[in-house]
Amino acid sequence: MNYRSGSQIREDFLRFFEGKGHRRVHSASLVPANDPTLLFTNAGMNQFKDVFLGLEKRDYSRAATSQKCVRAGGKHNDLENVGFTRRHHTFFEMLGNFSFGDYFKKDAIAYAWELLTSKEWFGIDPLRLYCTIFEGDDAVPRDSEAYQYWLDVGVPAERIFELGAKDNFWAMGETGPCGPCSEIYYDLGKDAGEDPSVDKPFGEDEQRYVEIWNLVFMQFDRTVTPGGPLLTPLPKPSIDTGMGLERIACVLQGVLSNYETDLFTPLIAAAKHYVMLMGGLDETVDIANGSSLPASYRVIADHARATTFLIADGVLPANEGRGYVLRKIIRRAIRHGRLRGANKQFFFFMVKPVVELMGTAYPELVNLQEKIQNVVIHEEDRFIRTVEVGSRKLEDLIAQTIVDAAVSNDVVVTSEEEIPEIVQRSLQLGVLRTKNIVPVLSGRQCFQLYETFGMPLDFMTDAARDAGIAFDMEGFERAKEEEQARARASWKGGSQKSAAPVYRELTKTEFEGYSALKVEGAKILALVKDGVGVPELKAGEQGEVVLDATSFYADSGGQVGDIGWLYSDDHNTVVADVLGATKPVQGVFAHKVKVREALAVGDTVDTVVDGENRRATERNHTGTHLLHAALREVLGKHVKQAGSLVNQSRLRFDFSHFTGVAEEELQQIEDLVNREVLVNTKVETMVDVPIDVAVNELGAMALFGEKYGERVRVVKIGDFSTELCGGTHTGATGEIGLLKLVGEGSVSSGVRRVEAVSGTGALNEFRRGFDVVRVVGQMVGASDAAPADALRQRIAAQEEEMKKLRRELEQVRMKSASAAVSDAASAAIEVKGVKVLAQRVDALDKSQMRNLVDELRGKLGSGVVVLGAANEGKVSLIVGVTKDLTGKVQAGKIVGQIAALVGGKGGGRPDLAEAGGSDAGALDGALGKASEVVGGLL
Repeated sequence: MNYRSGSQIREDFLRFFEGKGHRRVHSASLVPANDPTLLFTNAGMNQFKDVFLGLEKRDYSRAATSQKCVRAGGKHNDLENVGFTRRHHTFFEMLGNFSFGDYFKKDAIAYAWELLTSKEWFGIDPLRLYCTIFEGDDAVPRDSEAYQYWLDVGVPAERIFELGAKDNFWAMGETGPCGPCSEIYYDLGKDAGEDPSVDKPFGEDEQRYVEIWNLVFMQFDRTVTPGGPLLTPLPKPSIDTGMGLERIACVLQGVLSNYETDLFTPLIAAAKHYVMLMGGLDETVDIANGSSLPASYRVIADHARATTFLIADGVLPANEGRGYVLRKIIRRAIRHGRLRGANKQFFFFMVKPVVELMGTAYPELVNLQEKIQNVVIHEEDRFIRTVEVGSRKLEDLIAQTIVDAAVSNDVVVTSEEEIPEIVQRSLQLGVLRTKNIVPVLSGRQCFQLYETFGMPLDFMTDAARDAGIAFDMEGFERAKEEEQARARASWKGGSQKSAAPVYRELTKTEFEGYSALKVEGAKILALVKDGVGVPELKAGEQGEVVLDATSFYADSGGQVGDIGWLYSDDHNTVVADVLGATKPVQGVFAHKVKVREALAVGDTVDTVVDGENRRATERNHTGTHLLHAALREVLGKHVKQAGSLVNQSRLRFDFSHFTGVAEEELQQIEDLVNREVLVNTKVETMVDVPIDVAVNELGAMALFGEKYGERVRVVKIGDFSTELCGGTHTGATGEIGLLKLVGEGSVSSGVRRVEAVSGTGALNEFRRGFDVVRVVGQMVGASDAAPADALRQRIAAQEEEMKKLRRELEQVRMKSASAAVSDAASAAIEVKGVKVLAQRVDALDKSQMRNLVDELRGKLGSGVVVLGAANEGKVSLIVGVTKDLTGKVQAGKIVGQIAALVGGKGGGRPDLAEAGGSDAGALDGALGKASEVVGGLL
């Protein structure tokens, strides 16, 4: 059967597996939760990685998802192919069904075949499907089980192919779960082939036969031994499958390209409309015919999806990491709009059609549409300015290439009159051409412009051609490959290690710390020392204690774990100091302890939290919720948490925002928070709330980087703040006492940080402020102005006085240096008819040295001036040549040879050049050889 919409395919997939006892699980964020090994969520199994590794346990053993994925950067990077092939995308949705030790190969194969071929579901003709299995190797035998199960569901033997480990063996990483897999392929027909006139069999035409579903059978645990990898059968084999929504939509909608499905055609139409609206080409485009469609529109449509979803999940354009990839995606889309003629900002318009198309499945997009558009507008504006700067840089690079080629080939352009610089370059290029010398524009330097300023490659190659010089494409590609290798090396997916085995099979710890600071009779389930389970911890030793119940909160959600004590079963004797608590496996609490009296597995203890420490932490955590809401109220709804840290002494909150927060805004934020504190609003906690209800009905904010289950805990503070949160909080806002902001600054591009204190911390802050006011009063004396204003006035006056003194000092230095070389003509040495003046001027900076060079060239009338200075072990050199001599001797060559004598290098224009060096002790000798260097060049 043919489906009318990709949305219907998504829904039917999830509904099918719900009917097979699977839990429908929401898509995880594109920013992997607590997994530094991944750049972006790139597969459906990412959110279940800890479950497969044994680090986390869920209350269900079957799941089905439609997972948002991005593959652009790091290990998975096909960015340059997107838009130019039928099936490459930056953003896509991965449909998947999962079994955590429940069903295995037989059921997974049966479910897949039923969904694909049943008339009640997708209704695909079985004669157009092919299956593959693992052929086996020295470590793992042929997957005969999968082969038989495919036969059992009705797949003919001639349609089951055996492939090697590259295609049909999957591993999470160098170690951990792994196993064979089966792939299902669909025959798009001869028209889709690489050569439609040739009817090629399966396996010989990648365009015609498209993989639509991969079934991974996790049945081994791979470990590394001195003798090589060791594969051990898993006690509970599991299933992980993945089917691209875009690919199956292509099949079910009867088209040859993903871009011809209804997941893309509305976006492509919008791209064409907005590009033309902003000055683009008025061209006739058949939106439904992917093969005739200009690639640029496919790029814009694809990148609009990735951009919208990444920003919605908290990623902002930046110069590194995830933000850098987002910036490249946005800029690539803008470049392709320009290729179709757009000369104004257009890409931000694309957010709306993406939200209209996908907002039903992902309702968070609707609420964030305005914020996403603002981010894109800001980035488009920034890119336009960047391209202008990049264009100037490219012009300078081309000019310098011509000059350097002239200098290195001893080409001299003579002129008695001052020649404008651009004309000088043209003359040099003309002479180079007569000598059959072709300057080559550095590919490596052009790649830097490509990366830093987003300069399109074709733009740079065209500019080189227009200037009459060659382009070093090999150097560009080499630099690009090196950058990609660095990116892959910095994001090595799948390297996450399992927790120590002692934790993996333990039952969950019952956390009773929300309602009590003390739990009596907690049983010791395990003791750990240096990552290894031990039967006993002796007095004086440090280790970890796992209990069946506890009152200690463990590090989570930005809140640090509690400290306190473990008491013996007599309820009076402290047997261990608790220094903190963590969760090495989801639900298992490990207490970091320093033992006072010996502890053994099976002992019972009382857990007693340091109440004063907990209450201080709670004040700061509740204050964080109020602060988040106040930031959104004052700065805008685009503000979203990007990280936090809450302990007993202060709170730190990172959030998305483009500019610094003004002092007046900070005061507004502080006032809003403390207004809520004074109202003494009750802090309401709702537990076991379905996540749909929490987000869509209660309007709860989800916190960045956190992983949520199907049922969540909601913390609500009146109508002011509602967030998903597992932390501990005050009973009412009045318990915070007062919240005082103590700092605001930048963390990275688009991310700001505020810090604050509450309770006694705020009191101490006010005491310090009062002490400062008292000292200021003593400094500035009686004044009608407020102490802070009086101090600012005093400092401003002192700064103005300092500026005046610095100017006077610079003038004295210049006069002194000028006086020292005032008799320039007599101090100069004549070499082959050219006057050469070399002087040491340690007191001057580079700017002053340039001014002095101009002054001395004027005094000489005709000649060469060489100045050198040494400061803090570093050498600065500058050479000036009067215009009448640049045809005979050039400043760049002079400074290059002198710089070599002081361990440096440099260059510049024929009339002025600079250099640096590292050997200050050699400066006098180098200046002494200046006349010799000039003479040699003459």
